Amino acid sequence: MPPTLASLVQHSALKLVVRAGEDRLDTPVRWAHVSELADPVPYMEGGELLLTTALTLDAEDLEAMRRYVRRLLGAGVVGLGFAVGVNYEEIPPALLDAAREEHLPLLEVPRRTPFLAISKAVSAAISADQYRAVTAGFEAQRELTRAALAEGPEAVVARLAAHVDGWAALYDTSGTVVAVSPEWAARRAARLTPDVERLRDRPAPASAVVGGTDDRVELQSLGTGRRVRGALAVGTGAPLGTAERYAVHSAIALLTLTTERSRSLQAAEQRLGSAILQMMLAGQAEHARAVAGDVYGGLLDAPFRVLVAVPVLAEALEAAAARAGEAVLAVPEGERRLVVLAGDGGAVVAACEGYAEREAEDAGVVVGLSAPAGPIAAATAYKQAEQALSVARRRGRALVEHEDLAAGSVLPLLADDAVRAFADGMLRALRDHDATGRGDLVASLRAWLSRHGQWDAAAADLGVHRHTLRYRMRRVEEILGRSLDDPDVRMELWLALKATGEGTE
Repeated sequence: MPPTLASLVQHSALKLVVRAGEDRLDTPVRWAHVSELADPVPYMEGGELLLTTALTLDAEDLEAMRRYVRRLLGAGVVGLGFAVGVNYEEIPPALLDAAREEHLPLLEVPRRTPFLAISKAVSAAISADQYRAVTAGFEAQRELTRAALAEGPEAVVARLAAHVDGWAALYDTSGTVVAVSPEWAARRAARLTPDVERLRDRPAPASAVVGGTDDRVELQSLGTGRRVRGALAVGTGAPLGTAERYAVHSAIALLTLTTERSRSLQAAEQRLGSAILQMMLAGQAEHARAVAGDVYGGLLDAPFRVLVAVPVLAEALEAAAARAGEAVLAVPEGERRLVVLAGDGGAVVAACEGYAEREAEDAGVVVGLSAPAGPIAAATAYKQAEQALSVARRRGRALVEHEDLAAGSVLPLLADDAVRAFADGMLRALRDHDATGRGDLVASLRAWLSRHGQWDAAAADLGVHRHTLRYRMRRVEEILGRSLDDPDVRMELWLALKATGEGTE
């Protein structure tokens, strides 16, 4: 720890005597400064022990000494050393009373103790403290490095918490706590997720101090360049000292190395993943397994899901896989698409669904999700995911599952501008005919199609004779130039009525 007034008083060679401010002797001393000025405040930075012989002071005027002492305290001076036997044989009563009134530590310096000796003692103590801090910092660095190499990020967090006499937590890119030590700090660390998310949006390296009622927390981003890969939180009861700061900086460097994979390694993994995916889509599941080895664990065995999404999801899905201990195969397709193989019912699929719900509007997230599939059906699952993605974009939804399409109605798919334009073009001639007042062909067509071509039932719905309905259907065929005996024509007309909203009563 740095020198204090108490440690200087206890220094046997200095022979200092406390005359006032006995309750403030534990105050750290940043420097010892000699000044005979009546107002030395402009030259003070705070934390100094001021040494004087009162050469220019009106030391016997109580009001003058009160003003002098108050100015010193206002400037952050931590103590006053007064040399006796030079200009005054003893400390003047006025100065002594003023110091006692304001609780300013006042030290009597005997004539045989030069001010230089006090300055040297303070300088030596500060140097020794800095040396201890640097030594402790290097020892912490060595210990943290051994922990990182032997045990991983969790051990680094645990060692760091012990070094700062507080707690530490590691977060991934989504703001989720990955590791925390001690365990009691887990709830405190979880409450900082919004602060971590705000830090994530700033270019790396970034830091923030979060003040609380229980502790002081420093947040530091992890990552190289301008990309944040995670965050480190350090909570302590007081600001970090020099040794603790060394330990934190070492932990940041080590955790960045463990979370930031090299670009060449990442590119190699992507090339491997792309090759494996292509083999899976080509129906070469056995070859894909042989190439993958143990890299993706049991992911290539059934069941899995295929996701086609925007690339912004890559980090969130990889983080979810890491937290759950799951394997995931994520392969970029150009700059606009990401293809993912993930275990059915696992954390990756759940994270994708959750992320899509939370961030869809801000990040433009859109995802297509296949049905569960096995290795030999990978190509089918990929097509399903693409189809679901296409539907999600048309409907303006963040995520669509292929199973939902198969279980639902085809009618919502008609809500497309191209389909409506086709429907309007198909029915326009019939509407133009009806607008002249010469019949109700559109309504008659709708009734006839809804009754599957049953003349009597359709005529009854319209309230006309069946011969009238037959005449109208012949007019429809003449106007459209198409036969209603063709099932494709009937299907297209029915879908056109549904697409334009004319397929219901």
